Amino acid sequence: MMINILLFADLQEKVGKDRLELEADSLSIIDLKEKLKNEYGLLQLDDVMTAINEEYALESDIVQSGDTVAFIPPVSGG
Repeated sequence: MMINILLFADLQEKVGKDRLELEADSLSIIDLKEKLKNEYGLLQLDDVMTAINEEYALESDIVQSGDTVAFIPPVSGG
């Protein structure tokens, strides 16, 4: 039971890769973020937008096995 996690920008740099596979099922986005914060030190997950299977998701939405979750950091301009 795996979920695919796509990482962008500084999240990708922190982990050292652009995607993760995580063994999980029926996990809320908030619980998934906590798990990733604990395992990878991704404290900036509090400030990212989240999508499940290419649709924006809420913190309370549930991730199922086989889903793809994308964490999209805010864009900074210059």
